[in-house]
Amino acid sequence: MAIATPSVTDVCRAAKAASRRLAALPTAEKDAALLAIADALVARTPEILEANARDLEAGREAGLSDALLDRLLLDEARVAAIAQQVRDIAALPDPVGEVIDGFRLPNGLDVAKTRTPLGVVAVVYEARPNVTIDAAALCLKSGNAIVLRGSSSATHSNAVLASIAADNAPVPGSVGLVAGGGREELKDLATQDDLVDLIIPRGGEGLKRALTEVATVPMIFAASGNCHVYVDADADLAMARDIIINAKTQRPGVCNAAETLLVHEDVADAFLPDALRALRNAGVELRGDERVRRLDDAVLAAGDEDWDTEFLALTLAVGVVGSVEEAIDHVNRHGSGHSEAIVTGRYASARAFELGVDAACVYVNASTRFTDGGEFGFGAEIGNSTQKLHARGPIGLRELCSFKYVVRGDGHVRS
Repeated sequence: MAIATPSVTDVCRAAKAASRRLAALPTAEKDAALLAIADALVARTPEILEANARDLEAGREAGLSDALLDRLLLDEARVAAIAQQVRDIAALPDPVGEVIDGFRLPNGLDVAKTRTPLGVVAVVYEARPNVTIDAAALCLKSGNAIVLRGSSSATHSNAVLASIAADNAPVPGSVGLVAGGGREELKDLATQDDLVDLIIPRGGEGLKRALTEVATVPMIFAASGNCHVYVDADADLAMARDIIINAKTQRPGVCNAAETLLVHEDVADAFLPDALRALRNAGVELRGDERVRRLDDAVLAAGDEDWDTEFLALTLAVGVVGSVEEAIDHVNRHGSGHSEAIVTGRYASARAFELGVDAACVYVNASTRFTDGGEFGFGAEIGNSTQKLHARGPIGLRELCSFKYVVRGDGHVRS
């Protein structure tokens, strides 16, 4: 006898009902559920790895790139790290009910602006099965129900991970997974106005476009990362070399990896030969402008599209600029608003870059690889928002809340 699969609407309706109970749930109950999820992840690691191995095998047969396979991969260490992140989230302060602002009106009314859960959050994501647990844990802690929609490349991994979260959730129906159905299912989820309060796409520009075309539910984009490292005229060149090597090669298939290196013309001759050699030795394919290629004729010529490309691989575009202002202009024309870095010993340059670059995260003398909810002390993240409303940067507990005004009086009536 076939078992009926719940429809997208059924999953969203169950999440909506659960969200009302979650919003009022005591912190201790939410934390206990998160710790149970963490323990279950460890206990069911062999089952998780078996499911992940099936996804990896299918991915290799489908010709997925090494970077995408790395995103998909789970091993014992990664599962243990996911479980630890859940415990870290449990240990964080509960944002629900936090008073953001408060004041007393001249008429004696007390007004408190307090954090409140959004309600039902849908997360649509590609590869990365860890997002299943990160997103579920953050939503449960912040009093939100969650509807998960992963990609076909992680079908088996997501099914096991979502079942672990759902089985240990504090309220039945508060964690739901929809799978299969392709674009029609995606459209169905993105148009559940009455049941879903927010949808967060975490993936590339293709996913962003697909949802933008159909969505009627409000969205926060956790989309692409075309990130830059700019080496200023006053940079410590050894520091700059270490930063670009880390930003490009430490994990090239993620959204906070650097895709373009810009170098001030005053230090190009001193910096680029050694830096390009180190990058090439690390396996990086280099594509440069004319000034870069004059210094190293082994560098491939960069086309116009290279400056706009999120390679997600060991490929790097390299250019020479005449000033910090030119670097800022380049970043704002070609960047995706994710993470941008300047390496400099001059305060004025750093300040100009901080103020001039339009991005969620701006770094001074540090790698872009730190743009991550876990690194920022959020426990984990659902993604990194590259837009400006209502959240920007890593999406953690507070970003999964709206607010309400609670007004207390003593028989006040308005005349």
